[in-house]
Amino acid sequence: MLLLLYLLACLIFVPGSQGLERGAKTQFSTFSNFITTINQKKEVTESSSSPTQPVMSNIKNVRELPPICLDVRQKQRISIETLPQELKAPVPPEPSLPVRTKTVKDFQEDMEKAKSSGDWKAVLDFYSTTFDSFLEINAAFKNDANAPFDTIEDSGINAKFVNVVYDALLNTPQDVQKSVLKGIINGLLQEWKGPRTKDDLRAYFILLQNPQFSNTSTYVIYAHLLRQTAALAEADHHFLVHWFKKISQKRFKQLMDRLLQFISLRLFPAKPEEFPPMIKCTWWIPSATKVLSLFNAANSLASPPIISYTDFYNSTLDHIDLMEEYHNWQCYGNSHRFSFCQYPFIISIAAKKVIIQRDSEQQMISIARQSLVDKVSRRQKPDMNMLFLNVKVRRTHLVSDSLDELTRKRADLKKKLKVTFVGEAGLDMGGLTKEWFLLLIRQIFHPDYGMFTYHKDSHCHWFSSFKCENYSEFRLVGALMGLAVYNSITLDIRFPPCCYKKLLSPPIVPCDQNTPVGICDVTLDDLYQIMPELAHGLSELLSYEGNVEEDFYSTFQVFQEEFGAIKSYNLKPNGDKVPVTNQNRKEYVQFYVDFLLNKSIYKQFAAFYYGFHSVCASYALMLLRPEEVEILVCGSPELDMHALQKSTQYEGYQKTDLTIRYFWEVVLGFPLDLQKKLLHFATGSDRVPVGGMADLNFKISKSETSTNWLPVAHTCFNQLCLPPYKNKKELKQKLTIGISNAEGFGLE
Repeated sequence: MLLLLYLLACLIFVPGSQGLERGAKTQFSTFSNFITTINQKKEVTESSSSPTQPVMSNIKNVRELPPICLDVRQKQRISIETLPQELKAPVPPEPSLPVRTKTVKDFQEDMEKAKSSGDWKAVLDFYSTTFDSFLEINAAFKNDANAPFDTIEDSGINAKFVNVVYDALLNTPQDVQKSVLKGIINGLLQEWKGPRTKDDLRAYFILLQNPQFSNTSTYVIYAHLLRQTAALAEADHHFLVHWFKKISQKRFKQLMDRLLQFISLRLFPAKPEEFPPMIKCTWWIPSATKVLSLFNAANSLASPPIISYTDFYNSTLDHIDLMEEYHNWQCYGNSHRFSFCQYPFIISIAAKKVIIQRDSEQQMISIARQSLVDKVSRRQKPDMNMLFLNVKVRRTHLVSDSLDELTRKRADLKKKLKVTFVGEAGLDMGGLTKEWFLLLIRQIFHPDYGMFTYHKDSHCHWFSSFKCENYSEFRLVGALMGLAVYNSITLDIRFPPCCYKKLLSPPIVPCDQNTPVGICDVTLDDLYQIMPELAHGLSELLSYEGNVEEDFYSTFQVFQEEFGAIKSYNLKPNGDKVPVTNQNRKEYVQFYVDFLLNKSIYKQFAAFYYGFHSVCASYALMLLRPEEVEILVCGSPELDMHALQKSTQYEGYQKTDLTIRYFWEVVLGFPLDLQKKLLHFATGSDRVPVGGMADLNFKISKSETSTNWLPVAHTCFNQLCLPPYKNKKELKQKLTIGISNAEGFGLE
């Protein structure tokens, strides 16, 4: 590896190389020519040196960097967030830095003079000196050359100076830009001896921000920078993560996009000749992905996150063999074999859905095959129905029948679902299954049923804390959610994000039945998403400037109404005798939130948890964030009516008919709330499946009824029946009335 960089330095800076136009923005020459001749040059480089090449003592003794590997299952348990604030690992002493006095103002003046006079010598000298080594980088950009800055919160770097220097770099002549690359090569060629100093970390931190690495011609150097960064100790990564957290949103996004582009172009190069053969650089993608994981950790630690978690998705991965990645991850999780599943933040929700669906299909096929083999082994006649999860229910006893069916057929939950309503003719081609889900969810979540409480302020449901003898119906709801994911059905359920966080705690059902499930760390922010008024009151308690004990006269107790009676619960042993004071109020609030979201509903949620995992138990769940589970269950809230227009099918109409043109003119002009009402009216949910609007299979049919009638929807088939209204005004009026006054799911 180091030999490659060594040759690269020689290649760029051979004496007598062609002159470069000053100020030109041409592409750098690629390195593919010299890469193909490395073996021929190896003996020469070991025995001779050039006046312009960096000095290295005994290149044969330079220690090779350790391989990049990660056990994802272990990574699920060990997080950067768990490391202590200040690490006590022995750190080598910082070498003394050269004295550099140039300021941001001095540099900007030099740039202005160079642009006006054409004399770039001062600028060239600055860049050549600054990037010549890690020491020089620190000398130029460190706030105080004599201060160690060994804290995670302060990198000790003059970020403004770094940004100004990099912003100006791409507008300098090519010889200036190449001098920077030469210096980076020198720095990377420094012999690896023991743990890195904090000055080394600062250098890596600064070099990763170099905008030159957006150019594919610099990817060889960039790859080696990424490899060295990825190979740093965990404690060093801890510092880098917290320093990345302080970068501005714009520059953070640029760095992250640069890494995603590097991975994409290595996987699918537009010009393969620009890169070394894949077999010679298999470490490129693992190194880049691990460095990207540091940015993901920094984003997770920031509050609020610097960018959306979806910005880390690399859609290029949608086109690779995802199941091979998944199987590699499952089979080689404890080895050095790399898989993108080790870093699930980079895999898009669409790709994860593909993995989950195919994994589900394989489980379905496996269980169906086993059922068939068992039948044949007992010399019984095979029946096609044995390949499905057949649910037969009466409309008048929907919940009890569904509960009985799913309980009796627990071994068949991973088979393809087919629903039959007793006494009704018809085959289930998908419509009956969706209707069963819609009716069941509608009944279970009705306030009168008592299982869930609807909070108007947050527009979401939460588990009722009422104690009961049997929690099987909560298990039914969990199984329904699992079946919906398993069978690609979108449910109109409004649980807060906290619910999905609990559902993945842990993502794999523990073997020990006594291990608590559905318990996760909860905060006041989680309570805000469910009971905003109560959360606001607790927040006011935390910021109250008076005497909390005397003014509030509260103890570590919580009171709840249950069946008309008020019951009290201690938040800690003898909590009724412990007053809430200014000193312990944070503890009180944390105990209160934990009681409401974890302890008071433990049995209800545990049943719900086991119901969901009885269907969806899979290592694929370890790939998902709580937000992604919600999208798989309920769909995405992001509407794109133009995409819906493109994918809509028609029956009795042509897309060029006047009525259809009126319809889309009206719908595209609707405000977002009316667009959501239309979607809810026609499909039973105002959310979009993971695959986008095309996955809705939305259909508009011509209704032969009078134009005095309102539109009608068949939600089981995502179908809208639209009379041929005479004009746009009439269509808008009738459509608005219809979608604004439909109740429930608008079922026919």
